Amino acid sequence: MSPQKCAQSAHLASEHSAAGTSPLRRRLVLACCSTSIVIVILDFTSLNVALPMIQRDLHTSVSGLQWILAAYGLVLCSLQMSAGAIGDRAGRRKTFRIGLCIFVLGSALCAVAPTLEWLVLFRVLQGIGAAVLSPLSLSIIAGVFSREAERARAIGMWSSASGIALAAGPLLGGAVVDSLGWRFVFWLSVLVALVALLLTRHVPESRMDPVRGADPVGQVLMTVFLAALVYVIIEGPGRGWGTPVILGCICVLVVALTALVPYELRHRHPLIDPRFFRSVPFTSAALIAMGAVGAGAGFLFLSTLYLQDARHLTPLQTGLWLLPMTAMTVILAPLAGRLTATVGPRVPLLIAGAALTAGGLMYTLADAETGSVPALMVAFGLNGIGYAIALTPVTQIVVSGLPPAQSGVAGGVIMTSRLVGQSLGIAVTGAFLSSALHSTTHRSPTAFAEASLPAWWIITACGATIALLGTVATTPWARATARRTSLLFTAPASTPPNCRPIRRQHGGAGRSRPRR
Repeated sequence: MSPQKCAQSAHLASEHSAAGTSPLRRRLVLACCSTSIVIVILDFTSLNVALPMIQRDLHTSVSGLQWILAAYGLVLCSLQMSAGAIGDRAGRRKTFRIGLCIFVLGSALCAVAPTLEWLVLFRVLQGIGAAVLSPLSLSIIAGVFSREAERARAIGMWSSASGIALAAGPLLGGAVVDSLGWRFVFWLSVLVALVALLLTRHVPESRMDPVRGADPVGQVLMTVFLAALVYVIIEGPGRGWGTPVILGCICVLVVALTALVPYELRHRHPLIDPRFFRSVPFTSAALIAMGAVGAGAGFLFLSTLYLQDARHLTPLQTGLWLLPMTAMTVILAPLAGRLTATVGPRVPLLIAGAALTAGGLMYTLADAETGSVPALMVAFGLNGIGYAIALTPVTQIVVSGLPPAQSGVAGGVIMTSRLVGQSLGIAVTGAFLSSALHSTTHRSPTAFAEASLPAWWIITACGATIALLGTVATTPWARATARRTSLLFTAPASTPPNCRPIRRQHGGAGRSRPRR
C-alpha cells in the first residue's frame, strides 16, 4: 500500500474511533466545546462594559483601555492557525486541555492584576489559551460527529452558543460589574473554563494524518507585523507620530511584511498562502470580514464609553441598552444563511453595508446627553443587523471561489481576518478618540461626543466599503479571477504522485509512466 493510502487509512480509522462514542458522550463533548467558545467570546464582550470602571481604578488613559482589549485579540488572531496545527500533530484533547489551563491561569492573574501593565500582560496569556480553544473546539466536533447531518446540527449548536455569548456578554458583564466589581468578570471566566476542563475527560484523543507542516518563521513574521501595526495605531496619537519609537515600529512592520510575502510563497506549508489574494472575491471577503468585525468591535468600544461617560449609565444599564445590537445579531445570523442561499451574496452584503452605514450616521447626529433614546436604540439595532448579515455571505464567497481541498485553509485565513479586524477596530477608533481628547482640556460629555465623531465616521465608512466590495466581489470579472486562482491549486494535482515525466532524446516533454 502506498504511503498516501496508509496515511488516509489511519486518518479514517481515527475518525471512526472518535465517531464510535456513545450519544451521551458525544453530547458531553459538544457541551465541552461549546463552553470553551463561550468563554473565548464572553471574555471580550463582557469586559467592554467594565472598561470605565477599570479606567477609574487603574488610572489609565483611553490607549490603556485599548491595550486591555487589543492584547487579547492580537494574540488570538496571531496564534490560532498555528495552534490548530499543533493540536493536529500533538493530539487535540491534550492540546485543548493545555489551552484551557493557560486560559484559567491567565484569567485568574487578570483578576488580581495590580496595575495596567500587569493586566495587559496577563491578557496576552489569556489570548494564548483562547488561540488554542477557538480552532480545536471545532476540529474536535468535526471528528466526533462523523455523520454529515449530525455534524451540521452539532456545529449549529456550537455557533448558537457563540451567539448567546455575544448577546449575553454586555448584560452579564454589566450585572457582575455593578454588583461585584470588574475583577469578578475574570473570576467568572475562571469558573466557566474549569467546567469545560472537567468535561474534557469525555473528549476522545485524535490527530490529523497526514500532519500539516509547521511554519514557525511565518508565524513570527506575522505576529511581529500585527503587533507593530497595532502599537503604532494605539500609541501614535499620544507619543507623537515622529517620535523614534513610533518610526522604529513603522520600520519593523514594513520589514516584517516585506519578508513575509516572499517567504510564504516559497514555503511548502505556508501559514497564509499569498496566492489566495489573487482572487478578487477572496480578497474582498477578507476585507469585508475585517471591516464588519472591526466596525462591530469599534462600535461596542465607543458605545460603552459613551453610555457610561456621557450618559452616566451604570454598567448594568449599559448592558441593557446594548441589547438591541446583540439581539439582532443572534436573531438574524441564522436567517442570513437562508437569504444568501436564496439570492446569493450580493444582496445580503448590500443590506449589511447599508445598515452599518446608517447606524454610524445616526450616531454622528446624536446629542451627547439629550439625544433621542429611540434613535440610539435604532442605531444599536442597525449595527447588529449589519454585523449579523455581513459574515455569512463572506463564507459563501470563500467556499465557492476555491477548490474544496483548500477551503479549510482559506476559511482559517478569513477567521484570522475577522480577529485582525477586531483588534484594528478597537485600535483605530480608540486612536481617533484618544487623539481628540488629548487636544481637549475640558472633559465634559459634549467634549467626549465631539472627540468621538471621527471614529463614528470611520465606522460609517466601513459600512459603505462593505457594500462596495460586496458589489465588486460578485461581478463576472471577479469570478473569473477566482477561477484562475483555483487553477493555481488544482494544476499540480493533474499529474499523479507516482508518475514522473520522461524526456525524449530530442528534448520533447514525452508521456508519463509509473515509477517502478
